[in-house]
Amino acid sequence: MQEITTASTKTQRAMAMEDRYGAHNYHPLPVVLERGEGVFVWDVEGKRFYDFLSAYSAVNQGHCHPRLVKVMQDQATTLTLTSRAFYSSLLGNYEKEVCTTFGYDKMLPMNTGAEAVETALKMARKWAYEKKGIPADQAKIVVCDGNFHGRTITVVSMSSDPESRDGFGPYTPGFEIIAFDDLGALEKALADKNVCAFLVEPIQGERGVYVPADDYIPKAIALCKAKNVLFMADEIQTGIARTGRLLCSVPDGETDKARRPDVVLLAKALSGGMYPVSAVLANDEVMDVFTPGTHGSTYGGNPMGARVAIEALSIVKDEKLVENAERLGHIFREEIAKLVDQYDWVRGVRGRGLLNALLIEPREASDGSPKTAWELCLLLRDNGLLAKPTHGDIIRFAPPLVITEEQLRECLRIIAVSVEQFA
Repeated sequence: MQEITTASTKTQRAMAMEDRYGAHNYHPLPVVLERGEGVFVWDVEGKRFYDFLSAYSAVNQGHCHPRLVKVMQDQATTLTLTSRAFYSSLLGNYEKEVCTTFGYDKMLPMNTGAEAVETALKMARKWAYEKKGIPADQAKIVVCDGNFHGRTITVVSMSSDPESRDGFGPYTPGFEIIAFDDLGALEKALADKNVCAFLVEPIQGERGVYVPADDYIPKAIALCKAKNVLFMADEIQTGIARTGRLLCSVPDGETDKARRPDVVLLAKALSGGMYPVSAVLANDEVMDVFTPGTHGSTYGGNPMGARVAIEALSIVKDEKLVENAERLGHIFREEIAKLVDQYDWVRGVRGRGLLNALLIEPREASDGSPKTAWELCLLLRDNGLLAKPTHGDIIRFAPPLVITEEQLRECLRIIAVSVEQFA
């Protein structure tokens, strides 16, 4: 346990306080952040960094966007919470904005990504019994190996990650895990008449930005439709412009229901990182399984969250963040590919839009010390850019979508210099 003394630096004191009084369920990069603006964050010592994690894509609109700050301040002095015992003046406007933006009949407001996932699971099971005619308590939901949908007991029950799953049993039944990006495995699973839904991330972010084949999602949607199985897209990390589309699973402009997910899950950037806001979207024939008393949330759809989310979506449109992510994503991957050609231990780059990953080969230094993605992230930090490793040999790069080309090229220079120093 780190000792807390007045002689320690601000960074050391803050880290020691967390170590002393907080649960040890995270392993943060050793930097203590105090302030953020746009693509930048500052630590308690006053050093500025480019943020290339964006709170796992929650801060697509940039840190403390002035429009979001203003509406949050205004709403805080007006009305913050009513519960759903009453109507509120903002909820209908929020629901309409989300439905018209993403092209669905209805939305169900929640707060966190995990809550959105739980909502979708309940929806799928109720739809299975009331609409598809699956016998009671026999519904199955298909998920993918390497998934990350949250950390509740039910969600970790369908995880294949030992760190997320081990030690939390007994597990919730009713899930079948298949290989990701494997249409044959999906088709085989769908042969079971008790399957009611397929829940999948269009890109597996936590696994290390694992991008499937271009035809995987559209063909998976078609397979599900043919078997009367709900296709549920977890767009909590990939949605809201992050991958150069408004939704990663839906080509922009696609309105044909047969080519779109039946259910879409959103969170994170739905509020620009200002407030916990999530939503589940579906058309009437699916959403109407929920009736009064079957599901709810005290905070879901509260006036503060509704006001912030409306503004957050407006920023995405007004500042053309979809287009920015698409254009700058190509530049990022083209430049990082040069490092792949230059260093044999840099194994590849993958991603879409501004959700990307650098793959490296873990090595040992001459003194036997490790040279993994963690050590490279420490070097990136020292050079002014914050990113976080996942699965030991992968670094995820996901800056706020308000980043400019000039800023991106400066960050590419920082990455290149850091890789050179790490060689």
